[in-house]
Amino acid sequence: MAETLPTIWFALIGVLWLGYLLLEGFDLGVGMLMRLWARDERSRRQLLNTIGPVWDGNEVWLLTAGGATFAAFPHWYASLFSALYLPLMLTLVGLILRAVAIEYRGKAITDAGRAVWDACLAGGSLLAAFTVGAMLALTTTGLPLDANGDRVGGPFVWITPYALLGGVAVVLYAIAQAWAFLGLKTDGAAREAARRVLGRWLPVLVAPLALWVVLVVARRGAVLPWVLTVLAVVALAAAWMWARAGREGLTFAAMGGFLAAGVAALFTAVYPVVLPSTIDPAYSLTVENASSGAYTLTVMAWVTVVFVPIVLAYTAWSYWTFRRRIAVTHIPTAHAVRPV
Repeated sequence: MAETLPTIWFALIGVLWLGYLLLEGFDLGVGMLMRLWARDERSRRQLLNTIGPVWDGNEVWLLTAGGATFAAFPHWYASLFSALYLPLMLTLVGLILRAVAIEYRGKAITDAGRAVWDACLAGGSLLAAFTVGAMLALTTTGLPLDANGDRVGGPFVWITPYALLGGVAVVLYAIAQAWAFLGLKTDGAAREAARRVLGRWLPVLVAPLALWVVLVVARRGAVLPWVLTVLAVVALAAAWMWARAGREGLTFAAMGGFLAAGVAALFTAVYPVVLPSTIDPAYSLTVENASSGAYTLTVMAWVTVVFVPIVLAYTAWSYWTFRRRIAVTHIPTAHAVRPV
């Protein structure tokens, strides 16, 4: 059992990142659509109110993924975040900008003031999505690490074609996921726009993410990652078909299936390596040489068994409670104080 605990925790961290990308993805996407699509105040408030009750809870998945990595794989955590200090700080800046904009937008008393907070919300969402995607891409494709696990090169060594691809992939997927979410949560023009955009552009929006998965899987050549990649393609085809048919619930579920299969393909493709070294494969960190001791992993496993069902139950309850569609007609003409 002790020998399998590092592998189990590697899989659990993959699940945590999946939860973050799935739930926080449409939050970030809605934030970007506040500037990309909404053209009037009531439409912007309609979009903002769809994520108002859940956006802060969805960020917990990011904190949990980082905390689990720190506790289960301290060497992975130290090498990854010291090497990616700059994009990590940019991620925090983006998340802080977004949080402040959501809280203070309703307190602005002029159109110019609300426009400033809208720009902060969209810009923060874009920055957070891009940098998270870049860091995850480098986790799967590698960093210039020496034998001690230290980064070789300057602070901008993380800017690579793979990092740019990962950043663009998460940004575009977040926008696609946001449209799928708005198809479920809104009525009127936003719902029609979601059906139109996804029906026409869904394959284009998720193409960078699919390319990222294929490139990583192709470098490994194992059977299971390819099977998962095929399942992702099947889920994507189903999502596009249901989007064109106006089946919002099935579209959202199929896009979640596409993301789940894609993330699983990435993690199984790199396993047992948790952070590849581009200098020498022998310098790569693996589940064996980067993990904590068996006692720590065992205690963490029991904590997970107790608390994860509580988190999942609360998350399900919150989405069920706020399941009602929001139409522009539900938004009062007078400016609201904050999203509800």
